[in-house]
Amino acid sequence: MIPSIHKRGSGTIGLIRYLYGPGTDEEHIDPHLVAAFDPLTPDPGRDPKATYDQLQRLLDQPVNALPAGKRPEKHVWHLSVRAAPEDPVLSDEDWAAIARRMVAATGIAPDGDEQACRWAAVRHADDHIHIIATLVRDDGRRPRRHNEARRAQAECRRIEADYGLRRVAPGDGTAAKRPTSAELHKAEREGREQPAREELRETVRRAVAGATSEEEFFDRLAAAGLLIRKRVAPSGDLLGYKVALPDNRNGEKEPVFYAGSTLSPDLSLPRIRKRFSGDSNAADRSDRAPSDRASDPAPSGPATARRRAATAAWQAVLVVDNGEDAAVAAHIAAGGEVLDALAKTSAAHTRTELREAAFVFERATRSHINAERRHDRALRQAARDLIFSGPALGRGEDGATTAMVIDMAFFLVTAAAHWHAKKGHAQQAAAAREAAEHLRAAYQAAANVPLGVLHQRGQRLSQFLRQRQTVHLRQAVPELADQVLAEPGWHALAATLADAESAGHDPAALLTEAAGRRELGTAGSISDVLVWRLRRMADLPADATTMPQHTTAATKVGSTARPSPSRHDGPRNAR
Repeated sequence: MIPSIHKRGSGTIGLIRYLYGPGTDEEHIDPHLVAAFDPLTPDPGRDPKATYDQLQRLLDQPVNALPAGKRPEKHVWHLSVRAAPEDPVLSDEDWAAIARRMVAATGIAPDGDEQACRWAAVRHADDHIHIIATLVRDDGRRPRRHNEARRAQAECRRIEADYGLRRVAPGDGTAAKRPTSAELHKAEREGREQPAREELRETVRRAVAGATSEEEFFDRLAAAGLLIRKRVAPSGDLLGYKVALPDNRNGEKEPVFYAGSTLSPDLSLPRIRKRFSGDSNAADRSDRAPSDRASDPAPSGPATARRRAATAAWQAVLVVDNGEDAAVAAHIAAGGEVLDALAKTSAAHTRTELREAAFVFERATRSHINAERRHDRALRQAARDLIFSGPALGRGEDGATTAMVIDMAFFLVTAAAHWHAKKGHAQQAAAAREAAEHLRAAYQAAANVPLGVLHQRGQRLSQFLRQRQTVHLRQAVPELADQVLAEPGWHALAATLADAESAGHDPAALLTEAAGRRELGTAGSISDVLVWRLRRMADLPADATTMPQHTTAATKVGSTARPSPSRHDGPRNAR
């Protein structure tokens, strides 16, 4: 159950007309009162003799009783309370009881207070009610509404438990503002996939992912087709910005602008500047022309960028597991930038799930723990590399390294969920878990072909080589060996171990290191995880079609291949 306290207004009659009217798209059905401060309150929805003006005068009476100079300009209070789509339809009596609990919890009308504010609850749909109140008590004083939003949320959590409704994780005030009912209906009416607010938030997040200066950020916003309005001080200093979709207009045919801070708390200009302050070379880039910044050194292609992002993600996992809170918060926030960059540059068969993962993980990137942005340079650089390397193909090395980086991103997001859960950040933990499920689906789409190639190569290994890789497995991870050998992915892992041995690595030592980096209990397939870790650590092509076939023994039984320092020690230390 979601409570939303709307902006205070100055016209009671205008809100009454909206609540009892047809709605912006004829979505209001049978508007009527379910409860009010006085049982005899006139109901224009059910009583043909009652009028909007009568209800307005009754609610505004304490306001009008004050001297003209003492009346608050914005005295209209408005709260909507919405049930989840899967919740049962509540009766009018249930909604009446909920309305009384909400006005008591928020300080509008505490239980037993006969001088409280006047209010009325209108129902014009099955799943929600609107409560209108005037912010002057009958005794002429103002209500005590301190922390009203937090108290409304807490009361909704109790209502959910009492009525057996969907349990929503308690919030902490760091969530982005949800689209209003009017915004939702407008999007539906205009055939938009999502409300303008959410589309703008997603576009702005992608624009800031890996950006290193304000100029670059605004260049990306313009390239994405957004209208930009900057707020400049008399001194010439930039104070803030607003963005709009070119085709999202109001009744006067003017673009509807949203400030960055209203899209999300971390998209205000001051908060975005903090991201840039963590980049060691941001100052050097900020004075350069956009054309020069666009030519910054970048990976040679999407596959290289994805390998680097996989390494950065794995380093971040270790920080999230063991780091200080401020550093962890920074890595989680920057992890969101990597997901945004992946979604922006992904191939069609992974785009939808990666986009959903980035969208829901956005909630997990903010908490009351302040992030020290200087800790997140590697991840922000990885996001930048992904953006500048361009769109990835869904096949070959691009497609295989996409599976590799998604696999690492899954562990980063899962680590974030565990950390948030330990800190009691319920909404953030739930968002991270949901993002992990989208990443799992994206991984399946990305890994199907490259793992299929490895599986076939593993099946074609000679009996000698298969037995040899089994020995390496039992030597390196005896506690996991039986489980891995029973997995369908074992053939792909065996082929990878053979590739690593041919490249000069000690398969058992490499496997021991890969398995010991972090617990594997969250993995759907242990062998899949080990395949990508080994291929990254040993610097093997992710697309195994470029590797030679292994059908005979490459070395004698009992011999030990020595790892090449240039190919093994570097990646291992980087992890």
